Amino acid sequence: MPEKENWYVVYTIPRWEKKVAETLTQNNITNYCPLNLVEKRWSDRKKIIKEPLFKGYVFVKIPEDSMWKIKEIHGIVNFVYWLGKPAKILQREIDTIRKFLNEFKSVEVKQEIQVNKKVEITHGVFMNYKGNVIEVVGNKAKVFIKSMNISLTAVFNTSDLKIIG
Repeated sequence: MPEKENWYVVYTIPRWEKKVAETLTQNNITNYCPLNLVEKRWSDRKKIIKEPLFKGYVFVKIPEDSMWKIKEIHGIVNFVYWLGKPAKILQREIDTIRKFLNEFKSVEVKQEIQVNKKVEITHGVFMNYKGNVIEVVGNKAKVFIKSMNISLTAVFNTSDLKIIG
């Protein structure tokens, strides 16, 4: 009897979501890279393009015993973990994302950055540094970072932060 397949989330190399999804498809691995229709404007034209809804993530549906094979695919960094195990995603959550993207264009995914949350900086000079949010105003957050025996405070766009605790 074949093992039950579950949905998981994998991290990808930045801007490799579509390439990873294509490679998974070529390897007959069920995957889902939610694509969002977004209108981009240039000075001379505008165009609707498909962008990954979740930057840096792709969903894969695999049996638990073949998880190690997924990590060998070029472009996949690792699984997203929850409570020390690769996070399982329910089929109904995948279905909800699909329905939502069929109904709406230019969808934005936002996380709620709050004071006292632990965050990791995802872009810029301080990429991969961790700190604590000490103030939030609009789409900016002041983050306290302790590094090299000094304390730093810097203001970041909330879109450049990932909540880690």
